[in-house]
Amino acid sequence: MTDTSGGSPAARSAAPAGPLVLGPEATRAALDPVRVLEAVSAALIAVSEGTVSAPPRIAATGPQGLLGAMPAYVPGLGLAAKLVTVFPDPGRPGRSTHRGVVALFDEDDGRLAALVDAEPLTAVRTAASATAAMRALARPDAARIAVVGTGAQATAQLALLAALAGANDARRPERPDLPGPAGGSPVGPAGARIVVAGRDPGRARVLAAAFPGAAAAPIEDAVRGADVVFCCTGAREPVVEAGWLAPGTHVSSVGGSEGHELDRATVEAGALFTEWTGAVTAAPPAGAHELQGLAPERAVLIGSVLSGRHPGRRDAREITVFKSTGHAALDVAAARVVRDAAVAPPG
Repeated sequence: MTDTSGGSPAARSAAPAGPLVLGPEATRAALDPVRVLEAVSAALIAVSEGTVSAPPRIAATGPQGLLGAMPAYVPGLGLAAKLVTVFPDPGRPGRSTHRGVVALFDEDDGRLAALVDAEPLTAVRTAASATAAMRALARPDAARIAVVGTGAQATAQLALLAALAGANDARRPERPDLPGPAGGSPVGPAGARIVVAGRDPGRARVLAAAFPGAAAAPIEDAVRGADVVFCCTGAREPVVEAGWLAPGTHVSSVGGSEGHELDRATVEAGALFTEWTGAVTAAPPAGAHELQGLAPERAVLIGSVLSGRHPGRRDAREITVFKSTGHAALDVAAARVVRDAAVAPPG
């Protein structure tokens, strides 16, 4: 996607009336992860309250990949649609690319307000959804977090954990509350220890080294005894087994669009939470592979926990599982944050 926004926020805000067009770098710069987390949490609550208009995603499948479409309206955040392709990445066997665009429209007159690059937006909004679930469901004394994955999604997850820890952002030193691999603060909420794991131990070590305070370990070692487990992989077979989870563990799983990221025993081990009911009732790619065949009432909408209408975790030993399939409302939320940041006056 070509960025025609003019570069700086000042130049963009002074541009003639018309839609903003933000390429990957401009989108990434406008994705304040803390604000995305706030907007995504609001969108998840709206989903749980039934005020969001969003049909199940659809996809056209070609011989090499698919093109998905995800439109939604979220009151107070806007009207948007994402077109995204999912194709194998020839440079990284076993992984896939997610490329596309999010079109944000004015909810009052239907005017196209912005075209935003979908790749960085999707990574950050997905990490925000997983993190919102962690904040709502993990034990307050969580001290060890395992991030399973070494690709773009795992990197976005680590960056958001860094933001919550107050790590310094070397790109924008005037905003020390934003994320970034540089800086002196440990990664993770309240100084929790972060362990990065992946199928490629070398990549796990490289990724862990980019974030202060993080370490690398084999997947099983990282998961055993962890209080929180983020699964951020392109796995087609389970990368986490229920037998590795200690009592009271929270699991946020955002991968597995092409297969099972969690084994069935993990899904059945404790309380299950999702972004929307279709994660259970819809067939993949809209629904989750791991949740097919479950009774719909097994899953609680995470937005109802965020709003306080559901208690969430029942006791300190309960295992909680958040299975994310993504939702168009999250794209609306993140696109609104990007647009607002892009047109905001400097200073």
